Amino acid sequence: MADESGWIVGIDIGGTFTDAIATTSDGRVLIAKVPSTPEDPGLAFERALVSLAAQGVVPAAIRMIFHGTTVATNALLTGRTAKVVLATTEGFRDTLGYRNGIRPAVYDLAQPRPKQLVQRRDRVEVAERLSGLGEVVMPLDKDEAERVAELIAALEPDAVAVCLLFSYLDDAHERLLGEAIERRLPAVPVTLSSAVAREFREYPRTSTAVINAGLRPVVGRYLLGLRSRVSALGVRPPLQIMQSNGGCLPAERAEGQAHRLVLSGPAAGVAGAVALGARYGISQLVSLDMGGTSLDVCLVPDGLPPVTPYQEIDASPILCPSVDIVTVGAGGGSIARVDRAGRLRIGPESAGAVPGPAAYGTGGNRATLTDAHVVAGTLPAGLPLAGQFTLDADAARAVIEPIASQLGLPVPDAADGIIRLAVAQVTAALRRVSVQRGIDPREYALVAFGGAGPLHAGLLLRELGFRSVLVPRYPGLFAASGLTSTDIRVDDSRTVLRLLGPDLAADLAAWYAAAGRQLSAQLRRDGIAAGQIRVSATADCRFVGQGYELSVPLTSHSPRGIAALSARFRELHLRAYGHADPAQDVEVVNVRLSAFGALPVRPPGDPLPGFSPDGSGEPAAPGQSGGPAGTVSASARAGRVSARLPGMKLARMLPVYQRERIEAGQAVRGPAIVHQLDSTTILLSGQRALVDELGSMWLQEMR
Repeated sequence: MADESGWIVGIDIGGTFTDAIATTSDGRVLIAKVPSTPEDPGLAFERALVSLAAQGVVPAAIRMIFHGTTVATNALLTGRTAKVVLATTEGFRDTLGYRNGIRPAVYDLAQPRPKQLVQRRDRVEVAERLSGLGEVVMPLDKDEAERVAELIAALEPDAVAVCLLFSYLDDAHERLLGEAIERRLPAVPVTLSSAVAREFREYPRTSTAVINAGLRPVVGRYLLGLRSRVSALGVRPPLQIMQSNGGCLPAERAEGQAHRLVLSGPAAGVAGAVALGARYGISQLVSLDMGGTSLDVCLVPDGLPPVTPYQEIDASPILCPSVDIVTVGAGGGSIARVDRAGRLRIGPESAGAVPGPAAYGTGGNRATLTDAHVVAGTLPAGLPLAGQFTLDADAARAVIEPIASQLGLPVPDAADGIIRLAVAQVTAALRRVSVQRGIDPREYALVAFGGAGPLHAGLLLRELGFRSVLVPRYPGLFAASGLTSTDIRVDDSRTVLRLLGPDLAADLAAWYAAAGRQLSAQLRRDGIAAGQIRVSATADCRFVGQGYELSVPLTSHSPRGIAALSARFRELHLRAYGHADPAQDVEVVNVRLSAFGALPVRPPGDPLPGFSPDGSGEPAAPGQSGGPAGTVSASARAGRVSARLPGMKLARMLPVYQRERIEAGQAVRGPAIVHQLDSTTILLSGQRALVDELGSMWLQEMR
C-alpha cells in the first residue's frame, strides 16, 4: 500500500554522516544514517539509498529525490576547483588581486594576502570597453574575439569565465566572446558574468563568475556519477538539488548554476525548521543545526527564511540569494587541543567521518567534543549510535588524558571544560544572530537538530532563556527531511542605480512583469503547473550618497506598489539605523524577483491540534486536551548511567529513556537523558520534555 503511494526521499550529505529519510503520503517513514565518504560523496549517497531499500523502499516506487550536498563548499574550501582562465576587459586584469580595496585587518601591516581565485598568468585581457552608461567606447570585433579564444585555448583550461567591464548593462560583448570560446573549446564550460550575476561592483561580479566556472566541472562530474549510481539501483525519478537560497532546482540545471549550491546543506535544515514551525503556527524561531563538523545558526523573524543577496566563502564573495546563516566550526567531531599559551581550544578543525572521534572506534586519535561527552557520561557508551556501533569509553578517555595532563586537571574536569567551551561557542553564535542584532531570544523558540544539537539544547535553553526548545522527531536526520519541504526556486536581478520617481516606477514595473514571465516559463519547463507558481519581489534601496543598501520587500510590483518603495525603505532604515531623513532622495540600486514552484509530491501540512497557532511556540498540553502532561511510562526507561552534567562538580546517576517509547502527552523530567539512534537529548534539573502528537519534543524550564 505504501509502495503504491510512492516514496519521497531526502538525502543530506554532511561532514560526518549522510542522512536519508523516505516518506509516503500515507504517513510511513523510514530512515537511514551512514558514515559520509569525503573522497567520494556519491558512495555514501548510494549506501543511504541501499539502506532505505533494505528496509522496504522499492526503488521503482520512488517519485522524487531531494539532495543537499557539500560538494561545492568542500571544493572551494580545499581548493579543489577546476583550473579557470578568466577573460576580462583590457586594463582590468588585476581586479581579483585588488579585490574591493578593503583590508580584512585594517591595522595589521603584515597580514597575508587572501588567496586569489585565478593566477595572474591565467587572466587574458580583451580589447573592448563599455562606459558606465552602457555605451560602446571600444567595440569588440570578431577578430579580437577569435584572438582571445586562441590565447585561452593555449592555457588549457578546465573552465572559462568571462567578465567584461559594465557587462551588466549590455552583455553583447560577453555573448560574442563566449560564442568564440565555445567554438574553439566545445568541451569546456564557459561562464558569462552577465548570466550568473547581472549586478554592479566589479570584484564581487568577477568573483562570482570565476567561482561558478571553477565549480561547474566538479559539480558536473559529481551529478553525472550520482545519476549513474541512482539508475543502477533502479531509481528513475527527478533529482532535485538544494540551493543556497532555500529552494531546489532540477539536477539537469544545477551544473550551470554551481555557485548557487555553496550553502546547499545548511539551507536544508533552515527550510525544515521553517516548515515545522509553520505546522505549529510559530513565526519567530531560531534554527540550530549542530552536526559532526560544524554549527549552522539562522534566525527566522517572520516565518520565512531570511535571504541575503550576498554571501562569502573563504573570503571570496558570491552574488546570489542565500539563506542568512552563521556558521561556526563547532560540531561533535570538533577537535580539542591546548595551544602554546596553555589555553584550551576547540575547532574549527574536525575529525569528520574519517577517522572520526576516537569513541567511534574507527581510528580517531585526537580528542573531540564527542569524546568529552562520552567521558562525562552524557553520551552513554553502552547505547548504539546511528544504529551501527556503540561508543568506546576507554578510547575516548585515552585521547582526553593528554589534554587533561597539559591543563593540569583530572580527566573528568578536562572533559567538562571541553563541553563548556563548546557551549560557549554555540552561545556566541546564537547571540550573533539575536542579541547583537537587537533581538531578544526570549521571544523565540529554538529548533535544535543535527546529531549534536539536542545534546546541548537544554544548556542553551538555560543560558539564553528561549521561550522553549523544539527537538524534531528525527533531529539527526532533520536536514534530510527539510529537503522534501522545499519548492523549486529561480531568481533574477538587475542593477538600476536611478533615483526613485514616477518614471522609474513605470520602468521597474515593466521589468518585474517581463522577469516574472521568464521565470514562470522556466518553472513550467521544470514541470510546475501555472497555478502552483508564486513570485516575490524586492528592491535594494539607499539614500543618495550611501555606499550600501537595504533590501525592501514589495507587496506588489505594479507601479503603485513600486511608488510605495520610498516609505517602506525609510521605515526599514529607521528600524536598522535609528534615523531616516524624510527629505533625502532614495536611489534604487538593484531589483530582484524570485519565483517559487510548489512540487506536487508533498502532502500539505496542517496545523496540529492541541497547539496554539498564535506563534507563542508553547504546546497546549499535547495529547491531554488541556490536562497536565502524563508521566512517562516505565517501559520507556532504558536504565541508569553515571553522568556529569556540564558545570556540575560530581557525576550522578541519571535515568536514560528511549525516545521512541515515549508516548504523545508524556513528559520526561530532568535531570535525564533521552536517547535515540540519531541523537541524544540532555535535560538539566528543573527542565522537562513534553512529547506531542507529531513526535516532537518540547524542552521547557519548570522553575
